[in-house]
Amino acid sequence: MSTTPLALDEFDHRLLELLQRDADATLSALGDEVGLSASAVQRRIKRYRESGLMRQVAVLNPAMLGNITLATVLVALERESARHHAAFYARMRSSTEVQQCYVLAGEWDYLVILATTGLPHTREVAERLFGNDETLKRYETRMVFEPIKLGLHLPTRPPVKRKK
Repeated sequence: MSTTPLALDEFDHRLLELLQRDADATLSALGDEVGLSASAVQRRIKRYRESGLMRQVAVLNPAMLGNITLATVLVALERESARHHAAFYARMRSSTEVQQCYVLAGEWDYLVILATTGLPHTREVAERLFGNDETLKRYETRMVFEPIKLGLHLPTRPPVKRKK
């Protein structure tokens, strides 16, 4: 699977936008919407999957589970080296509770989003992931009271500038 960006045409941009809104839409409905045949849509979707651009996953609604606790963790490293960063990356990638992890510029080195099954679980995960690491200067955990927007939508191109 390549990490080289896939060349996208106008049909691709429109099709990817629709798929991100409703991955259950039929090939015919998608084709009607973008102006392609169902078989052409199917070939494009196959290309997206084979290239690694698109994966198929189940996205659960956390509100319907009732026991999901979200937390953000800001992390600052004490000692920085390629080895320390690689170890941190590996730890974040291997933890099922880590939903997202970002490298930051500024005072903090990382932002980590955790999804757990309650406050005790959050404390256990934070201690496991951050508490025993001598390369960390400090970390701060912030509990999320209420998600305002959860999403996975990614733009495939810059916005179109409107003429005045």
